[in-house]
Order: sequence, then structure tokens, then C-alpha cells
Amino acid sequence: MDEVKSILFISYDGMTDPLGQSQVLPYLKGLSAAGYKVNLISCEKKERFSQFHTTIQVICDEANINWHPINYTKKPPLFSTIWDIRQITKKAKEIYETQPFQLVHCRSYIAALVGFKLKNKFGIKLLFDMRGFWADERVDGNIWNLKNPIYRLIYNYFKRKERQFLEHSDHIISLTQNGKNELLSWGLKNVSENKITVIPCCVDLELFNKRNLNSDIIQQKKIELNFQESDYIVGYVGSIGTWYMLPEMLDYFKAVKRNKPTAKFLFVTGEAPHLIHKHALEKKIQLKDIIVTSCQHKEVPYYISLFNESVFFIRPSYSKKASSPTKQGEIMAMGIPLVCNAGVGDTDIIVERYQSGSIVRSFTTQSYQEIAQTKIPFDQVTTQNGALEFFSLNEGVEKYKMVYLSLLDQP
Repeated sequence: MDEVKSILFISYDGMTDPLGQSQVLPYLKGLSAAGYKVNLISCEKKERFSQFHTTIQVICDEANINWHPINYTKKPPLFSTIWDIRQITKKAKEIYETQPFQLVHCRSYIAALVGFKLKNKFGIKLLFDMRGFWADERVDGNIWNLKNPIYRLIYNYFKRKERQFLEHSDHIISLTQNGKNELLSWGLKNVSENKITVIPCCVDLELFNKRNLNSDIIQQKKIELNFQESDYIVGYVGSIGTWYMLPEMLDYFKAVKRNKPTAKFLFVTGEAPHLIHKHALEKKIQLKDIIVTSCQHKEVPYYISLFNESVFFIRPSYSKKASSPTKQGEIMAMGIPLVCNAGVGDTDIIVERYQSGSIVRSFTTQSYQEIAQTKIPFDQVTTQNGALEFFSLNEGVEKYKMVYLSLLDQP
């Protein structure tokens, strides 16, 4: 690039959240290293900000990213979001007055509300990084009940805005090919094959690489968790929340336990252990077989290295066509077999293409038992090559760079 191009990246998710550290900052570090001047606005939760803001500030300073954190507000519902949008808009305009940017990169729909205003006011390019069908996710996840007239109004508002973002943005990022195909089927004006780039949730393949792990630390983790060499470890990574089907995953574990009596279920999560224990007791699973721990993002590979297999079930729904589970790439990169369900983004297609594990087609005891009794169709080399081919962070950064170049080189 002959001249430095400036961008504004807006995220309603915080950089002090695990998601910000795994799915925003690594890309921005790569784009900054490529010569882009990056300003970053994010909404930070008070407790996490007080705990981790110094760490994030150091990362941003070292990567030459200008970070502009603002306070995330949660209450009262709706009005707090409106307030956050006003704060983001105010900060974005302040940045533009002193450091004009040529492109606003909006992560999901709340950010795009601000980006759309900036495009109309300043004539800058808008990249709509949609991350999924957000309004439909709120309905499918039972967060917005459309029988409530207020939520129905909000849903209809965001579906109208979604159409505007898609038709009037300069480019669109979809996490999945499945999501892209769905968008193209809508027949929207100015939404074409070439306008949509698919970039899944990518993985730092240097961090999630078993060869780069310290064997002494792995052994230390085993001791801390009281694992024996004979234990068969079923593992789960990440939050549980709205979409992940904990009762069904526990049912699957029971099927594994019947076939492998030494099986234990390790949860690496920020969730409160008592919530997982409650469901396990309801399933009549002994708590000695349920281990719950938490860690920083950089430690996750050490825990994944302990797994004999990893499981995640995500509630399949219309909105999940556009979802790309971050944990899939991390687990594949570590060369661990996967057991997951069909009907979520490109997940099952990737697992089958790269011989990465088993697909659950129905959430039944019989289905779980069949998988638990059968050798998981898995090839470690093919799986890790699949992670390199499909989920590489470097490849993701290159795709973003190509999009930026195409937008910023146009008049």
C-alpha cells in the first residue's frame, strides 16, 4: 500500500471477553501488521474490564491498535442497548474528526447500526461482518418471544435493518457457506455471489498445536485433575449458555460410560460448576465422573490435549445455518476426535470431509449408543490438515486483507 489506510472496527463484544481475545484481536493484529491503521471500539463489561484491561491494552499497544473501550450497559433492557449505540456513535464520530478512516468494519448487527450511520454521513465504505442471523438467533434461542408485541416490533425492526445492511453495505462476511447460500436465496438487490466472502471462526494454529505444548505442564494438569492413565476423557470446551445442549451431551456421556467404565467428562468452561452438577445428578451421573475447570484462553490447548474425544451438541435451528463454532477448529487443530450434531452451519460437512469424527443425526439413546460402541471415524493427519486448510488464522487474515484491498482501492 502506498499510503496508510485507516479503518474503524466496531465490536459490541468486549475485548476482555474470551471471544474478543480469540475472534477479534488476532485478526486485527494481522491487519495492523499488514499496514492498516486500526481504531477499535468495543463494549466492555465492568468486572472483566477491571480484571483484564491492562492485558488487552498491552496486546493492542504492541500491535499498534488504537483501542477505545466504552462501558457496556445491561439494564434496563432495550434502553441500555440504545444508550450503548449512542455512546459508540459518539466515540466513532470523535475518532473520525481527528483520525479520518476510509472503512468501518462492523461485527454483527448492533455495530452495523452505527456503521450504517457513518456510511451515510461520511461516505465511507461499510463492511458488514454479520456473524450469523442475529435477530433470528434471538427468537430461536427463546430470548425474544414473538408473542410479546414489544419483541415482535424489535424483531421486525432488525429484519428491516438486516435487509438494509445487506443491500447497502460494500461487502458482507458470512461465517459459513450454508449461511451464504441462504442469503443468496433471498433475492435481495445488490447481494451477489461476489459480494459475500466466507470466513469461518479461525484458530491460531501456533497456539493450538500439540507439538508446541510443554509435556511437563500437560502432566501437571493431569495430576491437578486427578486423572489416571486408564481414564478415558470426554471433553467439552467453552460456555454452555443458550445453544449448547447440556442434557443431551450428558446422555451421550452415559452411553460412553456404559462402554468405557473409566470414562470421565471434563468441562473446560467459565460456567458455574454447580449448574453442570445439577444436570448430571438429574441424569444419575456420579459427580466423581464430572470435572469442571476454567482457564485463560492461552491454557485451553493444554486441557484439550487431555481429551480422548470431544463432544459438542448445538441446538439445530434456522438461524444456526450461519454459525461457525470456534471450538471446532481448535479441537481439529489439536488432532482430537469430534462428536457433534448435524444441522449447524458447515460443521457436519467439515467433519465428514476431513474424517474428524462422528455426526449425531438424532438425539436418542440408540443413536448415542451406536456411536459410543463404534470406533470413531477419525484420521488425525487428515483432521489437522483440515484445520490448516479451513480454520487457519493466517488464511482468515489473508481473506480479510483481500476484502480490504478490494474496498479501499475502489473510488
